[in-house]
Amino acid sequence: MNQNLKPYELFNEQSQTFFYNLKAKPVQSMLDFDFFSQRNPSISAIIHPGREGFHKCFFGEKEILIPIYSNIQTAAKKHPNTDSLINFASFRSAYNSSKQALLIPQIKTITIVAEGIPEQQTKKLIALSKLHQKNIIGPSTVGGIVAGKFRIGHAGGSNDNILRAKLYRPGNIGLVSRSGGMMNEIFNIISRASNGIYEGIAIGGDAFPGSTLLNHILRFENNPEIKIIVALGEIGGNAEYQIIEAKKSGKITKPLIMWVSGTCAELFPWKVQFGHAGAQSTEKKDTAQVKNIALKEAGIIVPNSFEEFENVISKTYKIMTQSGSITDKEEITPPEIPPRTKTNFVSTISDDRGIEPKYNNKPLSEIVKENKGLGEVIGLLWFKKSLPSFFTKFLELCITLTADHGPAVSGAHNAIIAARAGKDIISSLASGLLTIGPRFGGAIDAACRYFREACNSEQQPKLFVEEMKQKGIRIPGIGHRVKSKTNPDIRVKLLVNFAEVNLNSNKYLNYALAVEQLTLKKSPNLILNVDGCMAAVFLDCLVSAEFTQEEIKDIVEVGYMNGLFAVSRSIGMVGHILDQKRLKEPLYRHPTKDILYHTD
Repeated sequence: MNQNLKPYELFNEQSQTFFYNLKAKPVQSMLDFDFFSQRNPSISAIIHPGREGFHKCFFGEKEILIPIYSNIQTAAKKHPNTDSLINFASFRSAYNSSKQALLIPQIKTITIVAEGIPEQQTKKLIALSKLHQKNIIGPSTVGGIVAGKFRIGHAGGSNDNILRAKLYRPGNIGLVSRSGGMMNEIFNIISRASNGIYEGIAIGGDAFPGSTLLNHILRFENNPEIKIIVALGEIGGNAEYQIIEAKKSGKITKPLIMWVSGTCAELFPWKVQFGHAGAQSTEKKDTAQVKNIALKEAGIIVPNSFEEFENVISKTYKIMTQSGSITDKEEITPPEIPPRTKTNFVSTISDDRGIEPKYNNKPLSEIVKENKGLGEVIGLLWFKKSLPSFFTKFLELCITLTADHGPAVSGAHNAIIAARAGKDIISSLASGLLTIGPRFGGAIDAACRYFREACNSEQQPKLFVEEMKQKGIRIPGIGHRVKSKTNPDIRVKLLVNFAEVNLNSNKYLNYALAVEQLTLKKSPNLILNVDGCMAAVFLDCLVSAEFTQEEIKDIVEVGYMNGLFAVSRSIGMVGHILDQKRLKEPLYRHPTKDILYHTD
């Protein structure tokens, strides 16, 4: 949570936000503003249903990666200091996603860009926001800007307009508008007539905005950095009359300059509907002329026409500077965005630039000096972290136990055949590695998935075995061609001993052993094999190393154990290849007596 956020602030220079529904252009617009304002990137994560990974974009000339999550809940857990969400979902899905965000405690402000959300849904969102004391900007809004601190999407227009209106540094003017398009124009007017805006918000043009003009005017009233308030209203509704009542009751004391657009509506003999859903006058008091007169009578500064807006702001600003209420800001020169070049690849695990290579940002010399072994290297390059010693020992134990299992298994056999055919070491190794799959090595990953899902759902081992039988699926990690209850696999025993001595959690191993007790009743060779045991102990290592269940799920789905099996078995396959070449063995032809020829 942003601890430095004042009660009257929605955003500041430390604010971090979630960006809902990946839209590359507004994301880049926000990052460009951050760069001009010389603050850190304001987007902590992007939420895009059905998608995970990273979005590559620019911060200045440097490319950065912003994580993408498929749901708001996961993003919130990963980024607990993020307290707002900018929702670029369509009007069809903006309600559900906004509702989810309102129910997450850490999210305090939601900006809803979509236009055309059903009014009943908007009313529900407003009620929910009040219940949970949250803020809504929109719907149907471009958002807003806290100058030099935070930008919502495209608010403020192009980068040229950001620079021209000096939005990269705070001034002393607070602006609130119904219209986003007009807001950008007034940014420029204010920059010419004063030292610029401090904050500008477009509340949105729908009939029922999540926040009102008065809500923001009162925030500006309480903000000591804002000395003059500028507001732009429009025909229809009673927002301006709420402001008049606040002015009369003394809640608004700062100079308030206001104009209600839509005076041309009087020229038409019929009711006029302007661009916004709420911009329609149905009674005399809703018209722009009547509202402007009422505002002026209440003591609010109202120009005679929109064309006079700039002069009125300039005059008010000069009065405030002459009285000493406002001090001109020292001008700063924002950094220029240098030429940008997109990269074609992304690597997050190593860096070969500089004096020495780095594994996960750790210098190679430091890794060698620490002498933590191969497990440390796997941890840095595969898991992107230094793993606990018990985990690195487990990885090295797996490599030792599965480096080779003789020349008869499919991988070694294929590597030997290729070597005897005169193929080079790499080709022969590839021939062996390509046999790794569901029936050779790949069972480790499958065992990880099945044991994890069954154990996490607290499914009884007996029900798990019966369900797998009903589905016609052989339980991965159970069964062996040679080993059995009376001829146990020493590798399994070594893994079990390791887990019992080194790990603080044996939940998955105990579950796998319970499954084995049931399958052994069916046949003595349906033992927990080395693949299944490695899978179960691997899961327990992840839990003991305090990986989250979400992280464990990703690791299992990616297939880390297949990778470990490929690394370890490569050692043995290369050994067999070298052995065959050293022995100068000739081309192999399989004996015909070992083949059943069935020609019928």
